[in-house]
Amino acid sequence: MPVLLSEKDVRAVLSMDDLIESMHAALVQFSSGKVQQPLRTVIGVEANARSGKGGFYGVMPAFLPQPAALGTKLVTVYESNAARGLPTHLATIVLLDPETGELLAILDGRYITEARTAAVSAVSAKHLARPDAGVLAIVGSGVQARSHIEALIRVQRFEEIRVWGRDPARLFSLVEEMLPRVGTRLVPVESVREAVRDAGIVALVTAAREPVVERVWIAPGAHICAVGACRPDQREMDTSLVRDARVFVDSRVGALAEAGDLVIPIKEGAFAASHIVAELGEVLGGRVQGRRSADEITIFKSLGMAVEDVAAARLAWERASERGFGRGFVL
Repeated sequence: MPVLLSEKDVRAVLSMDDLIESMHAALVQFSSGKVQQPLRTVIGVEANARSGKGGFYGVMPAFLPQPAALGTKLVTVYESNAARGLPTHLATIVLLDPETGELLAILDGRYITEARTAAVSAVSAKHLARPDAGVLAIVGSGVQARSHIEALIRVQRFEEIRVWGRDPARLFSLVEEMLPRVGTRLVPVESVREAVRDAGIVALVTAAREPVVERVWIAPGAHICAVGACRPDQREMDTSLVRDARVFVDSRVGALAEAGDLVIPIKEGAFAASHIVAELGEVLGGRVQGRRSADEITIFKSLGMAVEDVAAARLAWERASERGFGRGFVL
């Protein structure tokens, strides 16, 4: 009998440590050509009469062989939801039995999206950041800011964490919530420039459409996890920063189609598609060198992939089955 797993169920069975390990394995399989995953289909939803604003709807299927997992994430992005007290990103994951095609579970995918994104950033930081990166800058104060703090402190020891956000109330709420969890100095700052000054790791987790960080602000040797700006007309980094950095992506095909941080500079003629050094999975698999020197700037541009969602959903379903979580239903 298939089961329905709520966000509460998923949170109860998925730890960040498990997700970091699972994402590492999924990325290696993806970049080894063992995963079947088409470029996600995204359609725009026109503005409606109630809100006056529209959104995006994406369909993300994937199959990976080890452990065998088959499924699809259905995701929506409605920025206008914030005014309604709803998450701007909502998702549902349908998990199928890869041997029979039978439905195994329907899972709330909002938390999986939030947590696996940060887990992948943590994997990138573990393998691309300098070991002595003692300052973490979080640019943004939403759910991804929270999950990135939680994930990155598992792979790096920080002397200080700085957080910037546009909304002062939300920023201070985030700091107040996370301070007891981090075991280090956690401070809100008034500008992006102040946040990223001398930071060894920078997490860009904004909803920005135009660059929020400039090349001249970034210290030599910094590693940047850029996870916002998921459409080809949006970006968080200025052209010179991306041009001067050693750039890694989750999916080369996906980044060249959807990552405005790369698509826009390529259209400007700042660099070619070959500026992408490698997929992160190629570095993890030992086929491409990651960081080459203490002074070079590295960027991991993450769009999020279906294989990450399906791997996380499979893990959540297995753990929930072991512990008797979820509610069975009949179609």
